[in-house]
Amino acid sequence: MSNIRVFLVLSFIIFSLNISPVMAQKSISQSLVKSPKTYIKPPFLKAGDTVAIVAPSGVLKNRYDELERSKELLESWGLHTVVGENVFAQNGHFAGTDKQRASDFQIALDDPKIKAIWCARGGYGTVRMIDLLDYSKFKLNPKWVIGYSDITAIHNQIHNLGYESMHAMMCVSLPQNLSDIPETISTFKDAIFGKPLSYTLKGSSYNKPGMVTAPMAGGNLTLLHTMLGSETSIDTSGEILFIEEIGEYAYHIDRMLQSLKRAGYFEHCKGIVVGDMSKVRKNTTEFGRTIDEIILDVVAEYDFPVAFNMPAGHEKDNRALIFGSTVTLKVEKSGSTLVFKE
Repeated sequence: MSNIRVFLVLSFIIFSLNISPVMAQKSISQSLVKSPKTYIKPPFLKAGDTVAIVAPSGVLKNRYDELERSKELLESWGLHTVVGENVFAQNGHFAGTDKQRASDFQIALDDPKIKAIWCARGGYGTVRMIDLLDYSKFKLNPKWVIGYSDITAIHNQIHNLGYESMHAMMCVSLPQNLSDIPETISTFKDAIFGKPLSYTLKGSSYNKPGMVTAPMAGGNLTLLHTMLGSETSIDTSGEILFIEEIGEYAYHIDRMLQSLKRAGYFEHCKGIVVGDMSKVRKNTTEFGRTIDEIILDVVAEYDFPVAFNMPAGHEKDNRALIFGSTVTLKVEKSGSTLVFKE
């Protein structure tokens, strides 16, 4: 039955039984919650596959060494690489014009020989080019899109199309000494080759206990906030939301979360996993609450579990997540576990 027909039937019942407007609104809202979602999983990589490296966001000036290390890393795993024509282009803040960045990404989306698209860096700029992308050929040959931070805009776009994507390290994440980020690299490798992911998180007195199994979505908080009101804003009903952030004031983190709340982000959400909230800036007037307290205050009225201390985001230890994949999240004060469905 369509949502409109459900609404009309419920409205007739409400009128007949003289149900209060508040109860009516709650009943209709609950009736329209979507059934559990499933997302299409692109084929995992195998030796001999090709990965395209593109730069849909910030400029890569003087980042040649990181790109070379990225190619060497993939090739050490038996993979081939191709680099977008405009990766080292510069247009002010950006890695080329919007059209140049979109062109590289589009070529990678369309080429059936390319099995994954690895974003070289984030920064800012993806939101300026995502509406230029056409996913028609991607749907015929789905592939993994990999990145985090500003790449959240593309993750959201792919999520809304019904496909999984990877929130994981980018090329500029690679230091000279790869042993400095062992978990970041090993979980990235596990993710792209299809080895099951599972994580045990440190406990927190702020953890909100509970257990749920649902698909995961989300990304950088600023980008989720930026997407509100657009076709690229995600529907978190029935899903576990992951969030991370860097370089924001506490009051602005609160403001963004309050905006998500007012937009209905948490109304039918199944859980929240909080990643790194890095380099929180200090205002002249203290906000008076920690970031953990801000998050819990925003979602206080909801009964879903909340897990802190997920090592993912803008720190060195940035472990891979698969958006759209079904995750079993178990949260206790003493610690939490995330187990991704195989």
